[in-house]
Amino acid sequence: MAARLQPLDQIPFDVEKNAMGSQLDALNQWVMDVARLTQPDRIQWCDGSDSEFDALVAQMEADGTLVPLNPQTHPRSWLHRSHPEDVARVEHLTFVCTSERDDAGPNNHWMAPADAHEKMDALFAGCMRGRTMYVIPYCMGPIASPLARCGVEITDSPYVVANMRIMTRMGAAALARIEREGTMGALGAHDSTFVRGLHSIGELDPERRFIMHFPEELTIQSFGSGYGGNALLGKKCHALRIASHQAREEGWLAEHMLILGLENPQGETHYIAAAFPSACGKTNLAMLIPPEGYRAEGWKVWTVGDDICWMRPGADGRLYAINPEAGFFGVAPGTSRKSNPNALSTIQHDTIFTNVGLTADNEPWWEGLDNRVPAFDWRGNAYDCNKGPAAHPNARFTVSARQCPSWSPKAEDAQGVPISAIVFGGRRASLVPLVFEARDWTHGVLVGAAMGSETTAAATGAVGVMRRDPMAMKPFCGYNFADYFAHWLSFDKPDAKLPKIFHVNWFRKGDDGKFLWPGFGDNMRVLEWMIRRVNGDVDAVETPIGAIPHVDHVNLEGVPLSEEAKAKLFGFDDAGWRAEFESLGEFLSEFGDRTPEALKAEQARIAQALGS
Repeated sequence: MAARLQPLDQIPFDVEKNAMGSQLDALNQWVMDVARLTQPDRIQWCDGSDSEFDALVAQMEADGTLVPLNPQTHPRSWLHRSHPEDVARVEHLTFVCTSERDDAGPNNHWMAPADAHEKMDALFAGCMRGRTMYVIPYCMGPIASPLARCGVEITDSPYVVANMRIMTRMGAAALARIEREGTMGALGAHDSTFVRGLHSIGELDPERRFIMHFPEELTIQSFGSGYGGNALLGKKCHALRIASHQAREEGWLAEHMLILGLENPQGETHYIAAAFPSACGKTNLAMLIPPEGYRAEGWKVWTVGDDICWMRPGADGRLYAINPEAGFFGVAPGTSRKSNPNALSTIQHDTIFTNVGLTADNEPWWEGLDNRVPAFDWRGNAYDCNKGPAAHPNARFTVSARQCPSWSPKAEDAQGVPISAIVFGGRRASLVPLVFEARDWTHGVLVGAAMGSETTAAATGAVGVMRRDPMAMKPFCGYNFADYFAHWLSFDKPDAKLPKIFHVNWFRKGDDGKFLWPGFGDNMRVLEWMIRRVNGDVDAVETPIGAIPHVDHVNLEGVPLSEEAKAKLFGFDDAGWRAEFESLGEFLSEFGDRTPEALKAEQARIAQALGS
């Protein structure tokens, strides 16, 4: 960055005076360097207060960035319309910049750090002229949690500030922790430091749009996009790409997983972490409402998190997890009273909607919500059903997690919650049964590595294309997948008490092309079977791919399944799995000699058992 710093006399204010918003010299110096590069008209250090948020909202209402929604039906809620070409993550423009190319791995786009810095410096030079530069200190996770990690995002977007306030613990408390850790680090008492994130919306030109990650520097740079995953740097950029690197260095896991608590009628709660690719039901599962019969018996589901899970080994050998986020950045289309009534209740107030449609009564609307006809589409044009959907398929809502009716107070537990089961899943129309259990940790890691799903609207590109997405981390792992698999395997120590690992597939289809499993609240029936397996209360059918339930060991009361459905949901296709494991072997070979031998041996063992 230093190569393009501007002389102080070319900046329209006293940079050094405006940059001194912290007691930490390293932070002040970085803010000053960014100001000299980007040349904003002013600097605002964000404190996370209500008055600050209200002022930002008033400013965005005045310039049209936010459209106030119906105050009777959706109080303190707004609509934001992004640029039509800025509506999703841009994986092809997202880079991991490590000193050695192989450290980024074939799962990431790579650029040499020096080249990336030169490219980004040229984009950032003078980009904030006429704008305010916002300095956002934030904490990922409860402020007092030893697993939480902090960052500072610098941005020229008030929309980003407002969303970061909802999605993270942002403001004065986070700054105090950053300063405390920075001072301890300077004294040699602590090795933690804050993640530096620099973002500018630029000109919103897709030809001048890049998201760069420098894991070895704990640095993120994003230019040219205002979309959530590209601009809210605490989200995927920090919480997964940078944090996965930190986690490997420090001996924990940063994962693309929901966390839920399953409470039985006796008041015992088991916590489950589950990984699904975007738009494959993570939020629905995290906020699941049990079927009526379960509710009558006293079963409850508690929401700890819907998207990100950080896990570390505890003193007792179990894995403990926190949700590093404080809010939900959920997909709106498909959210309804049938699919996710808790989510719908959550977003009735104090919510920022992005790229949804509008009704004539100025209420947010998207496909699947209700039977009304919207008046305006997500671009702000009069709605015409012949010109596409009213809401963009990747339309979002940003809302505080505390507003969710099923929100768990354990989400603020500094030590995290103990994980009893880890679940992997994808969108598979054929072959994969409803649920199966891995035989041990190594097999479970292979199950996670083998995950596959059909692509969704959450990322640019074709929709409905099958791709492998290990642990749902393909777009988010900040280093070589082979090393990532090895890191997972490293947790299998003699004193470890690791969770059982399962795989689910809610999306199996019949010969008529229709889903065989009802899904939604009925997924509770599968979760119950998992916990019974964790407790050793039920046996299962052993197959080469894992343990599959006996049909009569899953509570199917009130769920009419055809014979075809039972056969496919609880069956095992030997020939189909032989082809699957041949494909899996080819996939693992893509990572070359760094692929762990234990994982290759596990794939070979199962392939042999299948007769391959």
